[in-house]
Amino acid sequence: MQKGNAKISMAVIRRLPKYRRYLAELLDRGVHRISSRELSKIIGFTASQIRQDLNNFGGFGQQGYGYNVAALYEAIGKILGLDRKYNTIIVGAGNLGQAIANYTNFEKSGFIPKAMFDINPKLIGLKIRDIEIIDADKMEEYIKENNVDIGIICTNKEQAQAVADRLVKSNIKGIWNFAPTDLDVPEKVMLENVHLSESLYTLSFLLKHNRID
Repeated sequence: MQKGNAKISMAVIRRLPKYRRYLAELLDRGVHRISSRELSKIIGFTASQIRQDLNNFGGFGQQGYGYNVAALYEAIGKILGLDRKYNTIIVGAGNLGQAIANYTNFEKSGFIPKAMFDINPKLIGLKIRDIEIIDADKMEEYIKENNVDIGIICTNKEQAQAVADRLVKSNIKGIWNFAPTDLDVPEKVMLENVHLSESLYTLSFLLKHNRID
């Protein structure tokens, strides 16, 4: 991502959702303003890191006042693109796909699940929270007719790349991939891989190497 001629690192971008989450908690507690030093104690980043991250996107704090919590929360939401709606589809209506369909917080954040797709004839026609499961053969047609922004892949490893290729050909803008494989997509398509097993294995490492024998 660019600000002027300066490139903003993915590390900074990946910290923004955490800032927003903690700011939401502060708003719930009725906190109206907060300093970078106070924010650092809550989030775990240094005050200098927080100021540096936020300065990538403009000046939000005021000397002697700190940050207006509501204004900063709204500003970060806009930076993250959460001031608009995204039509999404879920490809793969198994346990993981159904769990994502049932998670209403995504919808509250503007990610609207429009439909699910699967190849299993036993699932086709069923609804998960009013989201219909449609035959995967009809996916391209549906994307074209419903202005879909994001495809969420919840298939197995073997099917994932073929699904991604179909999404790309349908001019999908972004892919959120839960299949346990890295996908190959053109640069114009934004791709986010979520490897659940890698996160679990990291936890396993931490448990092993912090245990007292």
